[in-house]
Amino acid sequence: MKRRPLFMLFLILGMSAPLSAQNSPVPGLDAYIEQALKDWSVPGLAIAIVRNDSIIYERGYGVRKLGSPETVDENTIFSVASTTKAMAAACVGMLVDEAKMTWDDPVTKWLPEFELHDPWVTRELTVRDLLTHRSGLPRGDLLWYGSTNDRSEVLRKVKMLEPATSFRSRFGYQNIMYMAAGEVVRSASGMSWDQFIVERLFRPLGMSSSSTSVKDLDGRQNVATPHEEVDEDIVPIRWPNYDNVGSAGSVNSTAHDMAQWVRLNLSNGVFNGKQLLSQKSVEEMQTPQMINRLDSLAKALRPSTHFLLYGFGWNLLDYQGKKVVTHDGWLDGMRSRVGMIPELKLGVVVLLNGPRAALHGALVYWIFDHYLGVERRDWSREMLDIVRNDEAKAKERTEERKKALVQGTKPAMPLTAYLGTYQHGMYGEAKIYLERGKLVLAFGPMYTGDLDHRHYETFQVNWRDKVLGWDDVVFVQGVDGKVASFKWDGVGEFVRK
Repeated sequence: MKRRPLFMLFLILGMSAPLSAQNSPVPGLDAYIEQALKDWSVPGLAIAIVRNDSIIYERGYGVRKLGSPETVDENTIFSVASTTKAMAAACVGMLVDEAKMTWDDPVTKWLPEFELHDPWVTRELTVRDLLTHRSGLPRGDLLWYGSTNDRSEVLRKVKMLEPATSFRSRFGYQNIMYMAAGEVVRSASGMSWDQFIVERLFRPLGMSSSSTSVKDLDGRQNVATPHEEVDEDIVPIRWPNYDNVGSAGSVNSTAHDMAQWVRLNLSNGVFNGKQLLSQKSVEEMQTPQMINRLDSLAKALRPSTHFLLYGFGWNLLDYQGKKVVTHDGWLDGMRSRVGMIPELKLGVVVLLNGPRAALHGALVYWIFDHYLGVERRDWSREMLDIVRNDEAKAKERTEERKKALVQGTKPAMPLTAYLGTYQHGMYGEAKIYLERGKLVLAFGPMYTGDLDHRHYETFQVNWRDKVLGWDDVVFVQGVDGKVASFKWDGVGEFVRK
């Protein structure tokens, strides 16, 4: 979905003081983060630093919600989104440790009904493939994002998702395969993935504020509100309910709780003297499984980085001669990063409730540089310059799009000719109806938008949930001259019923 870039920056009011009187182990850290929040227009942020199996610093900055005085602290709950993936892999690892399954079991051993578009891939796909983004499938995220489909329905429909690349040939980020890994845990353990992670990971680690459902946030007070850019401003938005994505990204947690998870990983699966996950499984999770090529921007920002690989739920790369284990999370209005340098027994957690994704990475590397003893760089400024440049280019593309508009055209038929129900084989139904003399497109519980005619048979749908931005749809006539379908740019074709 197209989202409007941010052009107006503003200062965040009400910066919080630390709730506990801690001295930062990194000189200048507090001042650096507070300035970064202002520069990046991020409402609130929580951070935790782990060193040598101890949480040496944890603190919140800014506010949970713009316009409200409540401040963020280390126990404020955020969505941690795709940092869930390594936890899902750890759940699989626990079952591997118990000899209940193996990393290379066929997925159909545990999910007999599981089926992909290619029967050969269905037969050959293993649990290892689920965890390494090498299925060959495109994302297909509308199967779960803003959808009423539960996990079983998502997995039933994924057989209609046509591959983008050949099997195991290329890295291709895939949330649905990680969701399937959670369903494998359910089948192999006899309990839901949600119950398994609570009993086997959250409870033993003391992650008492962590959960896998937004429903568990009801009644909790210390919860961050997500924020996104809408009409060139930062505004609070609805908390996203993506429970159906499960083991791919449904965990909600705090900086303090996530620091316990980091401790487990840095201690080879041992927590407070107890082996929760074998060292062998931790090593397997942090072992390269799939190549993910560095782009030109990464090379320019980190000249000391020579490779980017993927383990089980972790990105693996080298930085300043050390192995880095890291993963980001990103859902509407929330961003997160967990980054570790195992050789230094160092881990950093950054959670924030704003729309710009690069700040968390900037802070992680700023802290890394301190412990690596290398020359300090202003990562926040460098990354913000890149983001602003990208936003300027996006604005230019918007202007170019306006110039490409062909003036003087109108729809080929009366608006009533476009009304009806349209069907996509995988994503389901969409409806076109009239409201106050304008066409409206409705798809699922989240996507309802007003269609503005651009030119010829192309309309721009402006989603009423402004977080979603806008999209283009093009209507297609059949041989009988009537509207036969519409093509939703980036999604696919919906055929009239």
